[in-house]
Amino acid sequence: MSTIGWRDRLEGQMPPDLAEEIDIFENQVELRMDGRVDERVFAETRLRRGVYGQRYDNGQRHDGIDARTLTFPSGDLTKGPETLWDAPGMLRIKVPWGGLTPIQLDVMAELAEEYSDHILHITTRQDVQLHYVHIEDMPTVMRRLAAVGMTTREACGNGVRNLTACPLAGVCRTEAFDVTPHSEALFRFLLGHPDCQDFGRKFKIAFSGCADEACGLVMMHDLGAIARTDIVDGEPVHSFDVYVGGGLGTTPHQAKLLAGRVPPGELLPITQATARVFARLGEKQNRNRARIKFLVASVGIEEFQRLVREEREILPFDPRWTAHLEDGLAPETPARSLDGVGEEDGTDPGFVAWRDTNVYLQRQDGYAVVTVPLPLGDISSHQTRLLSDVARRFVGDTVRTTVEQNIVFRWVRLEDLRDLYTALAEIDMAGAVAETIVDVTSCPGTDTCKLGISASRGLAGELREQLGAKQTELDEAVRGLRIKVSGCFNSCGQHHVADIGFFGNSRKSGGRVVPHFQVVLGGQWQNNGGSYGLAVGAIPSKRIPEVVDRITDRFVAERAPGESFLDWTGRTGRKGLAAIIEDLKTIPAYEEEPGLFSDWGNPREFSIGDIGVGECAGEVISSTDLELSFAESIAFEAQVALEDGDVAKADERAYRAMVMAARAIVRTELPDVPEDDDVIVTEFDARFVATDRFRDRFAHSKFARPLLERHASGEAAANEEAARSLVEEAQLFIDAAHAFQIREAGATSATQ
Repeated sequence: MSTIGWRDRLEGQMPPDLAEEIDIFENQVELRMDGRVDERVFAETRLRRGVYGQRYDNGQRHDGIDARTLTFPSGDLTKGPETLWDAPGMLRIKVPWGGLTPIQLDVMAELAEEYSDHILHITTRQDVQLHYVHIEDMPTVMRRLAAVGMTTREACGNGVRNLTACPLAGVCRTEAFDVTPHSEALFRFLLGHPDCQDFGRKFKIAFSGCADEACGLVMMHDLGAIARTDIVDGEPVHSFDVYVGGGLGTTPHQAKLLAGRVPPGELLPITQATARVFARLGEKQNRNRARIKFLVASVGIEEFQRLVREEREILPFDPRWTAHLEDGLAPETPARSLDGVGEEDGTDPGFVAWRDTNVYLQRQDGYAVVTVPLPLGDISSHQTRLLSDVARRFVGDTVRTTVEQNIVFRWVRLEDLRDLYTALAEIDMAGAVAETIVDVTSCPGTDTCKLGISASRGLAGELREQLGAKQTELDEAVRGLRIKVSGCFNSCGQHHVADIGFFGNSRKSGGRVVPHFQVVLGGQWQNNGGSYGLAVGAIPSKRIPEVVDRITDRFVAERAPGESFLDWTGRTGRKGLAAIIEDLKTIPAYEEEPGLFSDWGNPREFSIGDIGVGECAGEVISSTDLELSFAESIAFEAQVALEDGDVAKADERAYRAMVMAARAIVRTELPDVPEDDDVIVTEFDARFVATDRFRDRFAHSKFARPLLERHASGEAAANEEAARSLVEEAQLFIDAAHAFQIREAGATSATQ
């Protein structure tokens, strides 16, 4: 694992092991097309590389037909192609703590134009997604991203997802200290870490610089860290309060305190210990119960704390735990020096409105953070290029994405605000809507997600348009509310922590299905997502704008002086809130109001028949199966090298493939076996070859001899013939390892 610093990553210095993984993934695509990799294994593999199947395409399935020429059956645009291997999918790009540079924006814009639909989508986890990318193009896209320090590794699948952090970290006026270096260190440490490869479901982590604001929304995460500063003997001491077991979805849980006042040097090992406990004890069969929140709830937080403490005590020391502290925590610096701060005269109403909503004064005198709002989290490739140029001019590399699907510029000189406003207005990106009710958050919903029930983006777009048209007329107490929309109950739009939230569902009327949204009121955005809202009833999708009007109007009319929306909803109660919109639940006959039977942005009659199997994490695949699949890919590389006449590479790849396969087998009994060839081969020999366990009619011990002999000699193949022999024996060894794994799994099942 690399201990590369976060500044180096932003400058494009990606560790070579990630480049090798892209090669392996490309090989696995070819192997799957040849039918040599099981679809279940390949699905988990591509998900761990950030590759999703999209709605209407049912994933990537090989049938030898180029999807670029496919037509939709019977001209029905709702069903998608029948032949699907090359049908376009989605690629998710990790953006740890939201940090971006202009060159990264440029590259993603190029990729969106060349391989996608010219749109970059910012997610509620600060990622970037490219949609409609063909599977055979994915490795090329990944390599070009890696060249500028970006990765898609584990952006999906049963692993550690993108690590989020407050976009104001380091410049916030109320933070305890800058969490950015710690966020980056944990991201690098966990990326591909062996202890994070055998989870039953995904694992999400967030950082917050303070407890009271929204920041990283720690309380809704699997694991989160809130910075704190205490005065000890007259000196400030930094530490973290670490929380565990939060999550949204169908059964939202608030995170619980795992450990308080954790020193920065203990943050990484505490997280590692938590991951090991989750991997060992977390649910693996029932995906609906496989998140860590269920494990914490099952054993209780006190017992979970004990398990983590015990695991921490037996962890072997890792220098990466404190490497980022030893290197120093250099603060982020502005792109331009502060020569003097000029006062704005405020004569331009557009500028004044923008300044009031989109500008945040940093704790550093003379500087500000500016939010660039992105409608529904989307930005075109053309706008991305223009925005990149604006960033270079005003802030350099200090750009970040936000969980509200926007982009922020940090370290803007106050005297540059008017010029920045003008530059953003020229590219139509100076909307005065940041952190207002107009700035609606939404997941992709039925546009591209297989689990989407209702058109969340369609609804969010409609609300944004209607509220924007009357923004200046809205009561001040209403303008600052948050609206968040999810296409289903999984809460990817984070509707639970919104003032006004919606998630998609459906109802039947007269034999027809009607798109609906469940209304959720009174979630708490502050205090890191401190409490979740109340579900008060399902309303037809087309009536949701009226729901917003009724709720906000009643709030303005009934609120006590200084009363917040959260307090008002609590005082009004679920029954009182439901009564406000009760009559909107009634569904008339189709002939009376046919518009209710279609969804926003989709004229066809609503149907839930398009809903497919979600690819949030894929099926649970054992780490042994995955490692054997990787070994298969390396063996394939050896075959290609041999065909190219590269004897040295063929030998090296064949040997490496056998070592990886042996390690997969050893790890079934020794999970913590180090990545050391001597240890792996020695343990494999002692445990499986010498004991004759790696022997039966499916897996003869003779298949292990080439590995043992090649390792013992340490000598590469002297000629093409010797290399060819080793390449062939490597494939036989991997086949034997597969057979051994199947036999062992069968024996285990028979005894249960």
